Amino acid sequence: MCKVKCKCSVRESVELAPGVFSLWLLAQEIVKHAVPGQFVSLYCREKDHLLPRPISICELDTGKGLLRLVFRVVGAGTEEFSTLSQGDTVEVMGPLGNGYVKEDGLLIDGGKSLLIGGGIGVPPMLELAKQASGDVTVVLGYRDSHVFLKDEFDKYGEVFVATEDGSVGTKGTVLDAIASHGLCGAPGDEKPFDTICACGPAPMLRGVKEFGLEQGIVTYLSLEERMACGIGACLGCVCQTTSVDAHTKVKNARVCKDGPVFLSTDVEL
Repeated sequence: MCKVKCKCSVRESVELAPGVFSLWLLAQEIVKHAVPGQFVSLYCREKDHLLPRPISICELDTGKGLLRLVFRVVGAGTEEFSTLSQGDTVEVMGPLGNGYVKEDGLLIDGGKSLLIGGGIGVPPMLELAKQASGDVTVVLGYRDSHVFLKDEFDKYGEVFVATEDGSVGTKGTVLDAIASHGLCGAPGDEKPFDTICACGPAPMLRGVKEFGLEQGIVTYLSLEERMACGIGACLGCVCQTTSVDAHTKVKNARVCKDGPVFLSTDVEL
């Protein structure tokens, strides 16, 4: 994996929803090697914030060398990034982790795919939706009516929305939206999708994993874990796996290095 650490200039910063920001950075060397599902680490200007903040890649513009990050303000680091404006610079390392790819291309290569994003797990699915071939269906989950990025997903496939308060789309979870729109197959029917890719909080991913197993659909999950080093050295973001890891010699994997994207049957949630 090729990664670089460089100063990137801010080309655009916009608040998409309360506390949710979109940041476009000029990051040509990172963009050259980035794939959907990977992330970058951003470094704070404040010296007392030593650890970088991992943020998933939302979108790539390879022609212009631009990288888009969409993040929620959850602490001092992301609060600092939310104040960046056009012309500012920020130190970035990436691309990091393993995305929705295999040796010969994307995990989604034709056929029918279901992309599921929940909360701040919505942004990483956008570049995957852009690059995926075949028929793409998208289900997005939000807390309320602030359905950021939904209109951008509309360009790439049919989009269904679930909100916890019922203000937009189906009331409930992404799984409620899947059921209410008839996206699941009945016993004995042909599989409704060839592949599922999902990113979001652990409770949602547990449900998606179970749904994929019930439907007999190959499912890939992008795990959201707190990270420290971002390169697999500190073991601060390990998750439990179904097989022994060659690095730790136990049933663990490093989300930042071995993931964040895993085959659902390889991880315990």
